Amino acid sequence: MSDENEHSLLRTVPGLARIAAAAYWRGARWTVRTSTEAGSRVVRAAANGQEPGELFRSTGAELRERTRRVLGVPGERPEDLAAMTEEAAEAEREEARKSLRDRGEELLRRSADVNFDEGSHPAYARILEDLAPDEARILRLLVEQGPQPTVDVRSGLVPLKSTSELVAAGLSMIGPDAGCRHLDDVPAYLNNLFRLGLIWFSSEALPDPLRYQVLEAQPEVANALEGSGRTRTVRRSIHLTPFGADFCQLCLPRQASEPGGGEDGDRAGGVDSPD
Repeated sequence: MSDENEHSLLRTVPGLARIAAAAYWRGARWTVRTSTEAGSRVVRAAANGQEPGELFRSTGAELRERTRRVLGVPGERPEDLAAMTEEAAEAEREEARKSLRDRGEELLRRSADVNFDEGSHPAYARILEDLAPDEARILRLLVEQGPQPTVDVRSGLVPLKSTSELVAAGLSMIGPDAGCRHLDDVPAYLNNLFRLGLIWFSSEALPDPLRYQVLEAQPEVANALEGSGRTRTVRRSIHLTPFGADFCQLCLPRQASEPGGGEDGDRAGGVDSPD
């Protein structure tokens, strides 16, 4: 070790000793003060007839809080302490239940008011926020063209689920026909529209077999039929729900100036929406 390092170490030792002594003195003083105050609490509690369990809980909480202050650790917030007790948790649950009951009573009050007219379902605003632009295009297709054909491809020639295996599900031409920009996301779009209660998946086929023949000639369906040996299609359909039809009528009105309007657009929209 060099002479310079030895001198530096010698200069540091007195400082370290002073820090250690100060820390010891503060710790000892805090311990004595805490012990004295705790002893005073015990005497007062005994004089007042306080239960030992309650005394120990309150004393322990004070001791933890003092330790946090000495160490510089943030203390527990009052709301955190309240949430830790079963009584506070039950009070919070009861407050939430009361809020729901109050809202339910307000709905019933408005339903009995003959002069109250809400105009539209309150969920419509939230639904608009949950829709992608392509999903609006799909809804418009269902409004203008009616229910859409879809097929499942299953292996085996016997029309029983127990004797066949699903090869591909929900194949349709909805994405291209609606003009969707992201065709790979069409299954997710349909799932979201179903989640929102705007469409439903029917196990019934549409009455026009020509629409299924066109669909089954599409490359996606043909590849699924050819890729798994003996296969067949199961014809299904996708419809707007009454809720979805009302939503589209109010929130997605057809504009005369939009692409596809005019004479050709009128012919494309000649199929009435389902009731």
